[in-house]
Amino acid sequence: MSDNSLRLVWIYPDLLSTYGDQGNALVVERRARQRGLDVARLDVRSDQPIPTSGDIYLIGGGEDRPQRLAAERLRRDGGLYRAVENGAIVFSVCAGYQILGHEFINDLGQREPGLGLLDVVSVRGEGERCVGDVLGDIDPQLGLPQLTGFENHQGVTHVGPNARPFAQVRLGKGNGTGDGTEGAYNGTVFGTYMHGPVLARNPLIADLLLKLALDVNALPPVDDRWYEALRDERITAAQQPA
Repeated sequence: MSDNSLRLVWIYPDLLSTYGDQGNALVVERRARQRGLDVARLDVRSDQPIPTSGDIYLIGGGEDRPQRLAAERLRRDGGLYRAVENGAIVFSVCAGYQILGHEFINDLGQREPGLGLLDVVSVRGEGERCVGDVLGDIDPQLGLPQLTGFENHQGVTHVGPNARPFAQVRLGKGNGTGDGTEGAYNGTVFGTYMHGPVLARNPLIADLLLKLALDVNALPPVDDRWYEALRDERITAAQQPA
């Protein structure tokens, strides 16, 4: 990686890219390049060490066994801990979101330690699986428009006092706790259950990650017509009666 590049790290695509979440890496990379930024993207497989000098780290969703393997290897590796200590931005989805918390239930039905980078705890829900489109209001502190995404999970995630819910849902289950929360964040670490991929549906979230990584308050404008057409289509479809 060049010292002058924005360093984008996609974590464990061989384990955690089941639901098309690699699209998040594509969107961040594309929106950075549209601003004339030099981007060095590194896809780190599960048999490789996590670099500690990245600027933005992305983690996707996956099935139960790959999730357990990913958590084990990330704990053993320790690179993501050190990257966060260095000020890196982390954006995680579904299984990746649960891994960033204190613990989750693995494929063996056991409590699996997470990385403790987010103050959340995930358990397995007893009711129906949470599947379908989601609409929500992102925490006003982040200054972002309505959230649109697609959830597909059995997990229930409780947000602790040292994190904030990422959004309040208008439609869908979100964290599955019944309190209307969706996702969580604290400082530079973000987690969500939203697929889609979520950054294609919500490009201003990708821009937020870039602004945090670059330590700037604004980015040059780009052509958002394609993204807005996708957002409008998915929001309209979600609001149609079943």
